[in-house]
Amino acid sequence: MARRRARDLFDLCAGFTYTQVLLACVRLDLFGQLAEGPRTLEDIATACELEPEAANRLLEAAVSLRLVQRWGTDSYRLGELGAALLGNEGVLAMIRHHPLLYRDLMDPVALLRGVTFPTELERFWGYARRPGEGHALAPVEVAAYSELMAASQSLIAEQVIGAYRFDRHRRLLDVGGGDGAFLQAVASAVPGLALELFDLPGVAARARQRLAAAGLTDRAIVHGGDFARDPLPEGADLISLVRVLHDHDEPLVRRLLGMVHAALPLGGRVLIAEPLAGSRGAETVGAAYFGMYLLAMGSGRARTRSELTTLLGAAGFSGVRELATPLPLQTSVFIAEKRH
Repeated sequence: MARRRARDLFDLCAGFTYTQVLLACVRLDLFGQLAEGPRTLEDIATACELEPEAANRLLEAAVSLRLVQRWGTDSYRLGELGAALLGNEGVLAMIRHHPLLYRDLMDPVALLRGVTFPTELERFWGYARRPGEGHALAPVEVAAYSELMAASQSLIAEQVIGAYRFDRHRRLLDVGGGDGAFLQAVASAVPGLALELFDLPGVAARARQRLAAAGLTDRAIVHGGDFARDPLPEGADLISLVRVLHDHDEPLVRRLLGMVHAALPLGGRVLIAEPLAGSRGAETVGAAYFGMYLLAMGSGRARTRSELTTLLGAAGFSGVRELATPLPLQTSVFIAEKRH
């Protein structure tokens, strides 16, 4: 027990070093180099533009983290975790994005005391920095975070679509729908469903381009607006909030859920998909990771099941229930109904 605790404490102390090893592997495309099979140390060093000693140091570190495996006396191949990352563009995009978070966490006490704002993440997520001023965000201010969200959307969409039968509805409105990646996935899975998207004007313009390229112009309506100040369009019998609520503080979440309730007809439903605080087996994700990430972002927090249920009830929704997803570490799905 003492040895296990000592190892756990050391991993907490050394965790940042582990993330930097992972970041170096991604930036040097080490996993892509090993995708076709084992390669020698000399080949890898040449491809990464590293001296052999430096390449060996990185590879041995990656071996210890199960990202890479030794193969013979002087070669390496993909490890268990490296193979899982290969082709997973959503996770790779987040790894490339994380240096912003690392810089914000250089002085965690200053961050907790609020003396280091504006942070890197607050600048990156423009709507968090300027709530209610989304109409003024320039295209360049929405492009980077829109691309990041789109890159990480595929697995989330797959889980949500697998958890809920969208074909029982007539029209879906995806609020905060980004550049339309989630809506496009739903469109492919449920051919008869009418589609709408609501997001900031700059983001909505990107969504129109994506949905048009997917041949969905005649089927999908895109609305530009800011739910911090603008009403939601009516007419949908299902409204989705995919990775939206945890980005915002309580006053805006209460406003948004109230607007969703007002926009739905009787019998209409709201679908919420986002990571939760307190999910069994993923406690560190909600409390430690999202707790500090959203603090650095300057807006929002991961909420528990009971907190979400209370917020939905306060907005007038009934019959709140959670749907099973294969990876609650990444997302949980809730459904609630407007009954009065």
